[in-house]
Amino acid sequence: MIYIITGASISNAYPIFAQQGYENPREATGRIVCANCHLANKPVDIEVPQAVLPDTVFEAVVRIPYDMQLKQVLANGKKGALNVGAVLILPEGFELAPPDRISPEMKEKIGNLSFQSYRPNKKNILVIGPVPGQKYSEITFPILSPDPASNKDVHFLKYPIYVGGNEGKGSDLSQREQK
Repeated sequence: MIYIITGASISNAYPIFAQQGYENPREATGRIVCANCHLANKPVDIEVPQAVLPDTVFEAVVRIPYDMQLKQVLANGKKGALNVGAVLILPEGFELAPPDRISPEMKEKIGNLSFQSYRPNKKNILVIGPVPGQKYSEITFPILSPDPASNKDVHFLKYPIYVGGNEGKGSDLSQREQK
């Protein structure tokens, strides 16, 4: 009997893994680099407040809609629910809220999710995933707005927010491998 063990990973196409190949998750053309690994162009919804006050915590809710009947092959060889992931690109100065500033209601919405910065010096770019899609097709990011009183480089204006998300298995087209 011959056993073949492979190191295939279904998560190399998630936003959190784009960190390995891209200094910035947004190309000069405006396209988010996750599109290099994911061929499908599907909608991702984001909900944020219309306005925020300085030095306050608010929610950015990312919804990754997909057909819940779709399955993927899991590490144990069985079919299971799809995973999801997201990247959230905020204006300079905005960052992940510290745990002591997050309200109990928001903590309940966040659940056991663990967010991280895209790079240590880019606290305004947050990534998460892969996480179970059936439980987290709606992801609440706790965001802390900057305080212009303590940081003179911050000015409150109208800013764009960019979001990218994915579900299920992706294809890493830079390597031409199916993931």
